[in-house]
Amino acid sequence: MKFYLSRRNTILLVVFVIFVIIAVRLFTIQILDDQYSVTSENNALKYVTIYPARGRILDRNGETIVENKITYDIMVTPRQVSDFDTLAICEIFGLTPQFVRERFDSYSSNERKIGFGSMPFLKQVSSEQYNAFAEKAFLFPGFDAVARSARVYPVNAGGNLIGYVSEVDRDYIEKHPDYKPGDYAGKTGIERAYEHRLSGEKGYTVYYRDARGRIKGHYEDGAMDKEAIAGSDIVTTIDAELQSYGETLMRNKVGSVVAIEPSTGEILTLISSPGIDVSQLAEINKYYKEISENPYNPMFNRTVQSAQPPGSVFKLVNGLIGLQEGVLTRDTRYPCSRGYTNGKVHVGCHGHPSPINLPQSIAMSCNAYYCYVLRNIMDNRKYDNIEEAFEKWREYVCSFGFGHKLGSDVPYELGGNVPTVNTYNKLHGKGRWKSLSIISLSIGQGELGCTPLHLANLAATIANRGYYYVPHMIKGDEQYPLDSTYTVKNYTMVDPKYFPLIVEGMNQSVYGDGGTSHVAQVPGVNMCGKTGTAQNPHGDDHSVFICFAPKDNPKIAVAAYIENGGFGATWAAPIASLIVEKYLNGEIQRTELETRVKNGYLLNKVPVRRRRK
Repeated sequence: MKFYLSRRNTILLVVFVIFVIIAVRLFTIQILDDQYSVTSENNALKYVTIYPARGRILDRNGETIVENKITYDIMVTPRQVSDFDTLAICEIFGLTPQFVRERFDSYSSNERKIGFGSMPFLKQVSSEQYNAFAEKAFLFPGFDAVARSARVYPVNAGGNLIGYVSEVDRDYIEKHPDYKPGDYAGKTGIERAYEHRLSGEKGYTVYYRDARGRIKGHYEDGAMDKEAIAGSDIVTTIDAELQSYGETLMRNKVGSVVAIEPSTGEILTLISSPGIDVSQLAEINKYYKEISENPYNPMFNRTVQSAQPPGSVFKLVNGLIGLQEGVLTRDTRYPCSRGYTNGKVHVGCHGHPSPINLPQSIAMSCNAYYCYVLRNIMDNRKYDNIEEAFEKWREYVCSFGFGHKLGSDVPYELGGNVPTVNTYNKLHGKGRWKSLSIISLSIGQGELGCTPLHLANLAATIANRGYYYVPHMIKGDEQYPLDSTYTVKNYTMVDPKYFPLIVEGMNQSVYGDGGTSHVAQVPGVNMCGKTGTAQNPHGDDHSVFICFAPKDNPKIAVAAYIENGGFGATWAAPIASLIVEKYLNGEIQRTELETRVKNGYLLNKVPVRRRRK
């Protein structure tokens, strides 16, 4: 037997089903789900944000380099404000009546939007000011205070490394919707890189208001309150004492010093000079205009953002490639008569014995030697043409970490530049360039660009005899294990068996006859180093030095890049070697050298440039 519904009954059934669905939904929203009931009463509720304490930042030895102090935001609920003692509030906070009037004018213009909400009146006032305010709170109806933490810096070093925290703007909120106006976030350095760990989680207290907006007590006896969760502490790889010492050496100089522990890739120091003084970090908005207009660009982190020619330290890479390609041995000798000349091409060099072998060429930093080496690599008959040989050379260079970002956790890291075949096809025309056309690459000039972090990584790679760990500045822990990116050995394309020859040359540079790095000798430490002088079309040459120590089982690798500092042995080598001496020996015996470096003033040698935007 079949059952049929009339059209009228069908319509009634559909209406009944819809009614049941709506009724069930309303019952769920109004009775079962507290979230919706709370939302519907938002006009009667006041949420007071509880800001979490930001995680501390510690150095590798457990010394606190960033911690917190309690400050207060003075809040005002405009609809609850009645006549108050304007002069009293001005006296407490050092304000002018005009400031107060302008504040309330802005509230009036946004009255509909604000409703019964609270707005910031003053931010991050001191505990002393808050106490004075609390004693006279009865004079200021509609005003209250919210506690929050502000940064304190026990160690006067590492401004660029640590970075600063400031209030988020509209652009930041659009990219990070979990943040609201009035929240703070790390904008540079470690504070930015590890914001997700340091920031913690906000809480709130919910109060119930009457029809006039007056607080009547905790909503549901605090059942809807949420506790703030403090941010996690972070242990860095940085040696705070070494960082501070390095910054004293770099005072009144423009450039960078980067030190790495070769066996782990941990960054020991990351110095950019001139840098931001830590005393300015806590009130960055107050000093921002002054810092940003400084012609020496203290906000510009030269350690990872300044990509410049490596100079003669790059000879180490060309030597290793020559060994791997079979066009060079330890005993290969080339002549030098104060340079290399071939037709119209001339690359100058300083006076030294000639001819010399591979270790001696490193020790004496012979330009002519590496002109021969590069030409033999590019003109190797096993390649059909120079483009093929060049591409192979480029692969080798990039395997040392050049030409791309290393992948460190330092914000804003640049990849530098290693030229391509297209670079020279555009410069000279396809098929119209040869090894002599790119001879400047032999000594780390021309189209090459790398950061001081790249150079420190090169020193660590040679110290390890052929591999590196991606440099990083944070240690792992049980909650946040170290990312595998930082625990994997990155091998170059050069066989490790060739690296001891380069190490021998770097050791001779410090201790051998005619070596260019004698100034880097550290008492009781077997050093290996290589000087560099990078040509600079805008002023004096840049002073460059990379080193590691001890020779066997190295504990530290350093790169120093001093802009407009002249020869590598003049400034970069003394600075880098003092860093090594401080780290390995704990004290400085070469006090005369230390005094000369500390008193060195090179700012007048650096062309004043417009600030970077």
